[in-house]
Amino acid sequence: MSAPTNLRFGLTGASGYIAPRHMKAIKDTGNVLTAALDPFDSVGIMDSYFPRCEFYTQPEKFEQYLHAARRAGTGLDYLSICSPNHLHDPHIRMALRAGADALCEKPIVLNPSDLDSLQDVEQETGRRVWTILQLRAHAALVKLKEQLDAAGDQGQKDVDLSYVTSRGTWYLRSWKGRVDESGGLATNIGVHFFDMLTWLFGDLKHVEVHTRTDTLTSGYLELERARVRWMLAIDESYVPQDLQAKGQRTYRSITIDGQEIEFSEGFTDLHTDVYRRTIAGNGFSLEDTRGAIETVSRLRNLPLVTPTAQTRHRLLP
Repeated sequence: MSAPTNLRFGLTGASGYIAPRHMKAIKDTGNVLTAALDPFDSVGIMDSYFPRCEFYTQPEKFEQYLHAARRAGTGLDYLSICSPNHLHDPHIRMALRAGADALCEKPIVLNPSDLDSLQDVEQETGRRVWTILQLRAHAALVKLKEQLDAAGDQGQKDVDLSYVTSRGTWYLRSWKGRVDESGGLATNIGVHFFDMLTWLFGDLKHVEVHTRTDTLTSGYLELERARVRWMLAIDESYVPQDLQAKGQRTYRSITIDGQEIEFSEGFTDLHTDVYRRTIAGNGFSLEDTRGAIETVSRLRNLPLVTPTAQTRHRLLP
């Protein structure tokens, strides 16, 4: 069944880094962005996609528009949420109570208890909450999951996850650097990787945190089918030396039993792919994201432990 088109979308967080991917996905799926919200007005990018889109800097005015449009029979079908992490929960509630489904960037919420509360609001309103878990749509990772599922239970794999995405000083001075607003490094830049790991290798059985600073976090996970040494950083000094010498400031790597899994390419249209499946009724739900939210919540709050030779990440002393 093909996905419907000409649906009406709203958008919160229109000036943010990720918002243009949502604008492109709305356009590429044949739908229209009718209204957007952001306290900052540097949103000229909208003219490239939806030049007639209404724009608000005040949430009260935006919500007033949503309810007026609903009464006029032109209410939203979906509200796409790209606002800072701590605003996801209230913006999801805004969407549902305005008669729209919510399509929210990751992390969908900061705490597992918020998932239960939002499920109650789904029941009250009859609307749904969806999220962006784009790595589940990546062709190379879909193929890997099919291979792992076909192989069945062959014991635990040894996995190393390394992700360095260099950021300037602005990062720590923005909401992203404030744990109460972003959830911290593991939540803000790592939640989709932890979702990927549980999707591929099963439920979390044991977790350790070895390092947790503003620019680096690392630790060890045991899943049903994998032992995972993981490291996430926003400091380019953690990029391997040979790659630094070539001017590389980012590094993404996952190895399974010593074999590199290549998924650096293929990211261009993943948001569009997730939009298509969501509109068709096959999106990623609150329950789909629960494992990742529970994991990053624990990583935020667990006391640090000293790694052993078996649990220490290969790039760290």
